[in-house]
Amino acid sequence: MITIAAYDRHVEQLFELMRRLHAALTKAQVEYRIVGGMAVFFQVSERDPDAARLTRDVDVAIDRGDLQRISRIAEQFGFRYQHAAGIDMLVDAKQPKARSAVHLLFVREKVRPDYLEPVPGFSEPTITAEGILLAPVADLVRMKLTSFRLRDKTHVIDMDSVGLITPEIEAALPDLMRRRLQQVRDEEARSSGAE
Repeated sequence: MITIAAYDRHVEQLFELMRRLHAALTKAQVEYRIVGGMAVFFQVSERDPDAARLTRDVDVAIDRGDLQRISRIAEQFGFRYQHAAGIDMLVDAKQPKARSAVHLLFVREKVRPDYLEPVPGFSEPTITAEGILLAPVADLVRMKLTSFRLRDKTHVIDMDSVGLITPEIEAALPDLMRRRLQQVRDEEARSSGAE
């Protein structure tokens, strides 16, 4: 049976995961930024809560040099470091599922060799009321236009629909990313019948 309570449990699990992650990284004195779908969720929900979409996991950008310290301290917060299928992650020690893990991305490194750009370095973060550090919108836009999967295009649409992608952010994009942004906008206009 499908219930609303299942969705509520998923939301609470994601937020609890981020609170533990923040506590672990703060204790380790590690600089980080939440990136990916959760960062987009928070940025969009600040403008329009009804336009924000949840994701199933948490992505965090860190410096590779901090990985060993993170893996040690994370255990104190119920995580276990795991490297599987080329992905570095922190899984819940009690329920180690890769799909609901914290995926570790490394600043100034490409996630995949064919990506346009590496993960941005540590720009000035957006900070949630709980103190969690989010990547700023400009970095999220670049990352989403770099990976450019269907879900990334959806995140771009979400950010654009609430006015987060400003003319300044757009102007700072390299040509190929500006073309990708326009492609997303054109596809969205066609699908919504606006053309």
